Order: sequence, then structure tokens, then C-alpha cells
Amino acid sequence: MTESVKDQLHAQITGALKGAKFPIKTPADLIAAFPMGADTTCQVGAVKMTAGEAGKLLTASDFPFKSADSVADTILSRAGM
Repeated sequence: MTESVKDQLHAQITGALKGAKFPIKTPADLIAAFPMGADTTCQVGAVKMTAGEAGKLLTASDFPFKSADSVADTILSRAGM
């Protein structure tokens, strides 16, 4: 069984944040935690999102993030996935 686009993107986001130190308290800290900053790109087929684009889906009340899973879950939920 193949993973859904959502599952693949979730894995890419959490993988990109594997070296991040949590909690992440601000949007700037989150962008800095991605390997290529705002230009870090996750893509599955035709669905493509940069960390900078994903960051625009978040609000101040989303912080602090305590894990890469919570970052991925929030971004994908806000993106309607």
C-alpha cells in the first residue's frame, strides 16, 4: 500500500526537522530549524510547499512547538490535508 500525499509530506517535514532543538518558540526559529531555511522544499508529485510558504499558514498562537510531529500536523491541517 502506498502512503498518501499527506503521509509523505508529513514524513518529509519531520525528516527536515530531525536535527531541530525543541521547543521552537517563534516563527523565525522554526524557519531557521529547516536545513535550507525558508527555501527548504517538500514535494510529493504535483504538491510542492516550501518552509516559507508553510510558515505563512501558522499563527503566533501555534507556538511553541514541542515536536516535529506537531509542526507537520499543524501545517498539513492548515493546508487542508
